[in-house]
Amino acid sequence: MKLHSYAAGEWYQAAASGQRLRHAISGAEVAEISSDGLDFAAMLAYARHTGGPALRQYTFHQRALMLKALAQYLMERKDVFYALSAATGATRTDSWIDIEGGISTLFIFSSKGRREMPNANLMLDGPQEQISRNGTFTAQHIYTPITGVAVQINAFNFPCWGMLEKLAPAFLAGVPTIVKPASQTAYLAELMVRHIIESGILPLGALQLVCGNSGDLLDHMTGQDVVSFTGSAATGIKLKQTPAIVQNATRFFMEADSLNCAILGRDVLPDSAEFELYITEVVREMTVKAGQKCTAIRRVIVPAERLDAVATALSARLSAVTIGDPAQDGVRMGALAGLKQRAAVMDQVAKLAAGNEIIFGSQDINQLAVQGADAANGAFMAPLLLACNDPFNTCAHEVEAFGPVSTLIPYTNEDEAIALAALGKGSLVGSVVTADPMVARTLVVGAAPYHGRMLVLDQQGAAESTGHGSPLAHLIHGGPGRAGGSEEMGGIRGVKHYMQRTALQGSPDMLQAITGSWMQGAQRTLASKHPFQKTFDELAVGDALITAKRLITLRDITDFAELSGDKFYAHMDEAAAQRNPFFEGRVAHGYFLVSLAAGLFVWPDEGPVLANYGLDNLRFAAPVYAGDELQVQFTCKQKVKRETENYGEVRWDTTLVNQRGEVVANYDVLTLVAK
Repeated sequence: MKLHSYAAGEWYQAAASGQRLRHAISGAEVAEISSDGLDFAAMLAYARHTGGPALRQYTFHQRALMLKALAQYLMERKDVFYALSAATGATRTDSWIDIEGGISTLFIFSSKGRREMPNANLMLDGPQEQISRNGTFTAQHIYTPITGVAVQINAFNFPCWGMLEKLAPAFLAGVPTIVKPASQTAYLAELMVRHIIESGILPLGALQLVCGNSGDLLDHMTGQDVVSFTGSAATGIKLKQTPAIVQNATRFFMEADSLNCAILGRDVLPDSAEFELYITEVVREMTVKAGQKCTAIRRVIVPAERLDAVATALSARLSAVTIGDPAQDGVRMGALAGLKQRAAVMDQVAKLAAGNEIIFGSQDINQLAVQGADAANGAFMAPLLLACNDPFNTCAHEVEAFGPVSTLIPYTNEDEAIALAALGKGSLVGSVVTADPMVARTLVVGAAPYHGRMLVLDQQGAAESTGHGSPLAHLIHGGPGRAGGSEEMGGIRGVKHYMQRTALQGSPDMLQAITGSWMQGAQRTLASKHPFQKTFDELAVGDALITAKRLITLRDITDFAELSGDKFYAHMDEAAAQRNPFFEGRVAHGYFLVSLAAGLFVWPDEGPVLANYGLDNLRFAAPVYAGDELQVQFTCKQKVKRETENYGEVRWDTTLVNQRGEVVANYDVLTLVAK
């Protein structure tokens, strides 16, 4: 089949012949790919003028629900993707990571978007900043979607996951995407995009696809665009230096080469559970996806006295790995993505072998035993384990063979292990396997500056561990230095990559009107109807209640101590309280103040308020003594509409003041209110 691009709302097929793509197992032709004739400037214009406005008319929650619907739609059709994924050389497990792992990323961003973002078109960043003496001039940071395009250039190894993990945060932010998959496995990305478009779930212009070369696409980048690249550092650096990107300071996120390491703690003995965990993790990372993972373990850093034991255990485990057609029973490792990819890996292996000893496996493809496939036509290779004698002068810190290849590197103490990890010049992920908390702390604190993610593995966490090589949508996927300096995913952090942070300054009333959130110092609306008697739709930001006052007595403090069991000396002993540098005498319990406040502002009868589900940002600003008189200023601060429920979330600014007008406590009350 000849692959199509999807541009400006239409499927496009190049007239000219293109590159022939071959089946990784059989070598048969799978597809032909070319982008010849595509108008890339028109694609960008379509994204900016059609896709962007269409996306930004929706709120974060509405876009999150679209992601959920899309994930459900794709999951129902996953078998279609699995069938074609076999052409990439992937086993069922490999394909599961790519296909269902990618779809799960949509689910996760949908869920986090609805839980952690407002149902609005902008998002507050941090608390209000008080910058004037009287509070009539204030400030608030906000995030808004950029108005450009997310150009996402993906690698060949995960054609589904690599696309979806970039698409999800950009879409949630409200930014249209142009996807450019790597040619070798673009047929699988194209198939998934076809199903996405056929679903009709995404707005027009939200997603476009380039199958083939990217042409002059990057020459049209602006300061409102984003380029997100996954691939080799050499290619990434070249793209990053595109004049339009440099001149316009276009955001460029790169996830590139990564010589990830796994460090075995010196406390771990060969007969321990942690030793078995280490061996299992290294073998899995060498063989899953035939080692074609940017997170795979390339450097196996072990105590010098354990080098032979680790080498023996890894060799025994690797010898049991069956290589061949993943459709055959018992096959644990498939092929590389293609013969060209295998040749590239072998070139790198030759460099590694020049300075290190191959202790397991062979470079001779003719000696390879393959089950159920023709070794001559398929892109198969054996797992290769190397070992070095001079840990600080090995090319294993510089050369990455992007396949089932790892190098054993010995160390003598924790400082040396950290220094060896740092020689990778920045990695996506590092692992530490140890049963000793102090060893874990030393290694993690020392190595963390060189890693985007670190896994600490011991017997306690092993059963539920997601493993060294599994990026999660909740966590940062990226790393410093050689790894590209990017921070993809990471939950809502990833969404913010596609947004602009802006500092707003102005009067509290103006900032409230802009943000939709009540600001300290803004006007309150005092009405005869209690706010708790209003439905979600009736409530307005700024609706407020100034309560009656309550006198605090010594009996109140004593009774709360008896009821709660909290008999901390500052509440019960006058002399001891006076010795405390913060108090003049016995003070009221902070949690008594919270309870007292509820007694002042709550409307007791049945009504629209369904539940109180928590407090945020509770602070006790000043002590309260017997004889003080307290009052609550209770203000509707923010409303978050639930699109799929018959209630919404209301955040109330709750401020307790004493008879002198001093704030003694402040916090947000969170309630669920019927629509």
